[in-house]
Amino acid sequence: MAGLVRAVGDVQLAEDAVQEASIRALAAWPRDGVPENPRAWLTVTARRCALDVIRRESSRDAREAEAVRLQRLFDEEPPDQDIPDDLLRLVFTCCHPALSIEAQVALSLRTLCGLSTAEVGRALLQPEATMAKRLTRAKQKIARAGIPFRIPAAAELPARVQGVAACVYLLFNEGYAATAGADPIRPALADEAVRLGRLLHGLMPDEPALTGLLALMLLQDSRRPARVDADGELVLLADQDRSRWRKEMIREGVELLGEGLARTPDRPDPYVVQAAIATCHAVAPSAAQTDWSAIVSWYDVLLTVQDTPVVRLNRSVGIAELTGPQAGLDLIDELEGLERYALWQAARAVLLDRLDRPGEAAAARARALQLEANRAVKDRIRRG
Repeated sequence: MAGLVRAVGDVQLAEDAVQEASIRALAAWPRDGVPENPRAWLTVTARRCALDVIRRESSRDAREAEAVRLQRLFDEEPPDQDIPDDLLRLVFTCCHPALSIEAQVALSLRTLCGLSTAEVGRALLQPEATMAKRLTRAKQKIARAGIPFRIPAAAELPARVQGVAACVYLLFNEGYAATAGADPIRPALADEAVRLGRLLHGLMPDEPALTGLLALMLLQDSRRPARVDADGELVLLADQDRSRWRKEMIREGVELLGEGLARTPDRPDPYVVQAAIATCHAVAPSAAQTDWSAIVSWYDVLLTVQDTPVVRLNRSVGIAELTGPQAGLDLIDELEGLERYALWQAARAVLLDRLDRPGEAAAARARALQLEANRAVKDRIRRG
């Protein structure tokens, strides 16, 4: 996808061509067998689809000129080459400041990360129909404005950091905790997000948001081996075998956190603060020894720069651990806008159970199970 966008310079055309190539693969491969190089097969087919559209829909002169240009480019470029920077270029194209931050993130997740429109909507807590309209408008704006497909010059980078970081982190979140499907984790997405995070940090090593983002992803992903049991069931943080956490990732994440904190002495950065919260969990020898006071304090800092219902929900869970379930429940019940968020209902159910209010807990759990969520998450909610 990213390579084709670079060639044709049109996000919608590239997306349509890749989709058509995928449809042809679904028809041909079961019949003829999977080719020796599936990537090259898909790339060549997508290129042909894009050329067909250009020849069919352009005026004669423009059609011939563009078709010749693309054919020369395709002839010179092997179809199976791996160009990781193409993906980074596509991130920066989608995160152009001419688009709103919401549109930047939505377009990036849908186009370069392969998430469905419904998955993008869940990531941004928006209905699928709303997200579909937003995506269409963003693609049209890129086409009308002639936004170039390139990594911007150094002076242009800061204006795009916020959208790029949000995109990569939401990609990571979908890999770390899938919002739908049967598998609780999508390792390929998490790995790709970390790879992009490393590329971005290498590109802008002095940017606190990208330093904090990479630290946060490494610290969270360090727990991956312990998050799912042998039966594929989710294991809660308190129940995880911490000896299975990846210590080298924790060390790297803590070092990056130090760099991020040193670069943000006056104004906190949201990713750096979240990395600090993740560090509190990562360095605790056991769940019982978690420093919940520090975690709540860091959430208080986070609210000064990122006051969202989800952040407040997470802080409420910390308050429940620190001062008791009633205090946490009171804060959760004050939140607005999360009624359709399964984890809000699930958190209420857990705290109501701790308060020995089984009827209300069961009702909250039933409401959570009616909402859209990953099957493994629902199984975890069902077990209580």
